[in-house]
Amino acid sequence: MSNRVSIIGSGNAGLTAAYHFSLHGAKVCLYGAVGFDQPLTDIEQRGGIEALSAFNDVSLAYAGFQAIDAISRDLAETVAYSDLLILPVPSFAQEPLFIEMLPHLRDGQIVMLMPGNYGSLVLNRIKAEQGYGDLDITFVDAISIPWATRIVGPAELAILGMKEFLPVAAFPASKTDEAIAKLQPVMPLPLKELDNVINAGLENINFGGHPLLTTLSMGLLENFDGQFNYYKDCCSISTAKAAAVMEGERIQIGKALGLELIPELDAMNALYAMQCENVYEVNRTSETHGKLNSAPNSASNRYITEDAAYLLVPCYELGQLTGVNTPLVTSCLHIDNAYNDTDYFKEGRTLEKMGLADMSVKEIMDFVA
Repeated sequence: MSNRVSIIGSGNAGLTAAYHFSLHGAKVCLYGAVGFDQPLTDIEQRGGIEALSAFNDVSLAYAGFQAIDAISRDLAETVAYSDLLILPVPSFAQEPLFIEMLPHLRDGQIVMLMPGNYGSLVLNRIKAEQGYGDLDITFVDAISIPWATRIVGPAELAILGMKEFLPVAAFPASKTDEAIAKLQPVMPLPLKELDNVINAGLENINFGGHPLLTTLSMGLLENFDGQFNYYKDCCSISTAKAAAVMEGERIQIGKALGLELIPELDAMNALYAMQCENVYEVNRTSETHGKLNSAPNSASNRYITEDAAYLLVPCYELGQLTGVNTPLVTSCLHIDNAYNDTDYFKEGRTLEKMGLADMSVKEIMDFVA
């Protein structure tokens, strides 16, 4: 089994993946696009990536220094390096990167998206539209990245924590077991199989906490420039109650699709080895999420531009398809539209962009199986 892996993207998650996969024993090629490659220059100058043992007087795990096998600004070279291609990038970057990758991909490769956010379905549609329908590759959607992590200096990371495991699903779902078998040797945490990529999208734990809490707390976030702890200071008893209502909408959509979704509280307890009794307690006491005093400071933060556009919009559309009312999801999106002078109902990740337009529930679930 090859232990070579290509990491495409040089942001917080990309550098952390390159560091931690290397620490775990993998050979890594890290790609950064020209113009966004200062992190690569920093790594070249330092000879590797350092993960700090402490930051802001808080002790951190996974500390050390790792050289990276290959640093690349050439996407063709990066794609050729390995059959395992991991994109730990924001959802809006998945499509342009994949279009550039397409001419260089070969049969048998795996393209893993962290987070997936239904990206496998979008990229599969693009693959067909670009004339590569016969290309035999497997897509994998993860519910998120494995780490809470930040770049805090040149080639320098603060890894605040890591999940106990990472739920994933392949497209098609019939290839999930095979994909996990190939990916697991390079991953520093266990991969857990989900039913399909629709399941993976609905299980993203950023669904309620990020877009809703950010939307409800925008005055605090902007007026104080995000200089506080997001999870502790934006989650109150009342905002947690609102998040619970939104969580109920997600669970009902899952049931309408024949999916038994894991409640957010159970998911957070399992992923971060906690025993909290409610989501309010999770936000107030999680050690992983309480280590860094920072928060979004505007409505242009990814907690809205990514998590509302690529998580709430699909949930809204699946609610429309299944006849499940989503007043909290819908209201949050309308407010976010006003904040950012946009229309996420059109600009977000719709069923049409996923290649699922005009399909019934059964047809969609058969398509992703």
